Amino acid sequence: MDMRVEAKAKMKLVMVGNGMAGVRTLEELLKIAPELYDITVFGAEPHPNYNRILLSPVLAGEQTLDEIVLNDWSWYTDNHITLHAGWRVTSVDRVKRLVHAANAAGETLSTNYDRLLLCTGSNPFMLPIPGKDLQGVIAYRDIADTNAMIQAATRYKHAVVIGGGLLGLEAANGLMRRGMTVSVVHVMPTLMERQLDVVAGKLLQKSLEERGLSFLMGAQTQELVGGPDGRVTAIKFKDGTQVPADLVVMAVGIRPNVELAQNMRLHCDKGIVVNDTLQTTTDARIYSVGECAAHRGTAYGLVAPLFEQAKVAANHLALFGIGRYVGSLTSTKLKVTGIDLFSAGNFGGGEGTEEIIMSDPKGGVYKKLVLKDDKLVGACLYGDTVDGSWYFKLLRDGRNVHDIRDKLMFGESNIGDAGHEGHNKAAAMKDSDEVCGCNGVTKGTICKVIKEKGLFTLDEVRKHTKASASCGSCTGLVEQLLMFTAGGDYSATPKTKAMCACTEHGHQAVRDAIKTNQLLKISDVFAFLEWKTPNGCASCRPAINYYLISTWPKLAMDDPQSRFINERSHANIQKDGSYSVIPRMWGGETTASELRRIADVVDKYKIPTVKVTGGQRIDLLGVKKEDLQAVWKDIGMPSGHAYAKALRTVKTCVGSEWCRMGTQDSTQMGKDLERAMWRMYAPHKVKFAVSGCPRNCAEAGIKDVGIIGVDSGWEMYVAGNGGIKTEVAHFLVKVKTAAEVLEYTGAFCELYRTEGWYLERTVHYVNRVGLDYVKKRIVEDHTGRKALWENLQFALDGEPDPWFEFDKAAVDTRQFEALSV
Repeated sequence: MDMRVEAKAKMKLVMVGNGMAGVRTLEELLKIAPELYDITVFGAEPHPNYNRILLSPVLAGEQTLDEIVLNDWSWYTDNHITLHAGWRVTSVDRVKRLVHAANAAGETLSTNYDRLLLCTGSNPFMLPIPGKDLQGVIAYRDIADTNAMIQAATRYKHAVVIGGGLLGLEAANGLMRRGMTVSVVHVMPTLMERQLDVVAGKLLQKSLEERGLSFLMGAQTQELVGGPDGRVTAIKFKDGTQVPADLVVMAVGIRPNVELAQNMRLHCDKGIVVNDTLQTTTDARIYSVGECAAHRGTAYGLVAPLFEQAKVAANHLALFGIGRYVGSLTSTKLKVTGIDLFSAGNFGGGEGTEEIIMSDPKGGVYKKLVLKDDKLVGACLYGDTVDGSWYFKLLRDGRNVHDIRDKLMFGESNIGDAGHEGHNKAAAMKDSDEVCGCNGVTKGTICKVIKEKGLFTLDEVRKHTKASASCGSCTGLVEQLLMFTAGGDYSATPKTKAMCACTEHGHQAVRDAIKTNQLLKISDVFAFLEWKTPNGCASCRPAINYYLISTWPKLAMDDPQSRFINERSHANIQKDGSYSVIPRMWGGETTASELRRIADVVDKYKIPTVKVTGGQRIDLLGVKKEDLQAVWKDIGMPSGHAYAKALRTVKTCVGSEWCRMGTQDSTQMGKDLERAMWRMYAPHKVKFAVSGCPRNCAEAGIKDVGIIGVDSGWEMYVAGNGGIKTEVAHFLVKVKTAAEVLEYTGAFCELYRTEGWYLERTVHYVNRVGLDYVKKRIVEDHTGRKALWENLQFALDGEPDPWFEFDKAAVDTRQFEALSV
């Protein structure tokens, strides 16, 4: 007789649905019982688990699908999870405990289970009106819907979004960013009526209208009109009016997806009915979490409650049996097209309540607090939501606020018993305070991980804690925690950072001294500011040299020996000691003659690599230093300044001259900008872009200056950055003429040139001085703007091309002589 004891076979867990709530349940389960189950997952979409909340940034072109994946394919493999992506569960035999599924190819498979987890989510509601089945009529729920809208935006012009809730507004904003003309149809008198009161809803509408969206409030859709090709052409209302539509997006709500559960004869009412352990009330082997589950008569659609459910369900699947889910008191913190919103509780008020209101429509801020019996019972915030989590905590805890009533509106930082140290919200929080409501992550947890693992970036914090990885509304708070935990005590008044070890003076002090005292030489600066090191160093000399020539053009003389080697050689040195040469191509446009000369130079000087750059130019890589002068001469094109702290490129699309979508001649505008400012030195490299229509093919939204053509003129954006950390440019002004584009661009560049610190990109300059300051100087001060533009033109007039005017540019040609062997 074999006395060996066989290892106990693992139980089998099957999950139907591969969404955020279900996968979070698996993550929690793997933490506490990693060896208990063989896990199989069926997902109807052919994708791994992704963040559905971030589909809106994907639609708007701000993120890619890869960037919103929460658990990639390798996560399933690493955790020994069998994933059937693109398979839909067709039926479940509860008696035999078998799950049957099929894929798009008609293949079928079955697998048995010991425990079943239903996470079927929800379905978008489609209005039951004539025309709802026409081509071009879609919902907005998943990746397929998002891709369909992105494709439609490349072919069609007019979009109508039915529904003025969060999802509808995000869809409308994304389609508008993709270049479509968008109208939002909403049956209610104000937007987002479930999350905002009337005042906040109207403020939101006004702000979105200023950004280019149109609204049809109180409109009742009667039917969708189709064309002979079976595609929607218009939307018709009950009053008989029509609006053209090549694309109709229905975003009028969601319904729990209970079809499978009903076929399994599970009890369903507003969702799959579950108890406090998240087991279905019909079958104890079957659990359900997420938007499909109805707990105590409520089906939740926000992330935080679903993740709370996941934790309890995992606890019971792990056979611990101690967790209970008793429901969630929810708050809504959102960012709609860049506008911060928050609401919680009974923000509408009513009988027996009092309201404290602060309204600043021009400043874009509105706050409404609702009190009852000296307790906060509701809050609605528009524009400034920094204290939303504190208000929610007061509301949830039922704290009597009589003693802080007079300070309540001004936030937590003004309450003495809140334990604040200054106005840094992150520093003032207790370790037990929750930072990320979606994932239940506290300040203490985040700070501990930052210290123990030596984290320095937001992505690292997200990876280790999941804080700010879901809806993103707590990102700013997480960044504050990261700053003062990883980078020192930010609660104290910061001291001026010295330029270098040669001095105690900071960049601004040096700039001020040069301007106030008309210092014209580096030696004058050293003497006046009592420099510790007589000749300075490789860090301070280039900065001072730039400050001199930018402050006193034509008076202060450029010192080439105080520039970096690239700027002394006027070409980019490569890792093998050779150089790259990038000639200037105005607005990215070239000619056959220029291309022939480039080709001849490549052959003549045996240049090994020719590459098209990201700035729409041609890069010759591997040029010998002794060949540089001859290469410049034979090419016969202006310097591209690809090596300098200067204007690099002006990226353009083909614009209205060729593109059927173009509204303005972006190529000519780009050439005009580049010719006007191509010899402009700056604190750091500067890049422009000009797009001929809102489709923005030239990527103007991440440039130092971005210009976008619209029907009525040009929109101007500043301080974008596509570097290590991508920064989206800020809207500055809308102008009508090309001459105004030149004036506003030149004025902004001159402001940056004369006030920016050396090696400070425009994004950091604007962050330092504030966008409001820039607008006052450029947009509001007409005389000052013209003066700045004139000053820049004066500074650039007569500036030499260093590839051809060696003497004037003070180029030391001895450096190009070949060394004798």
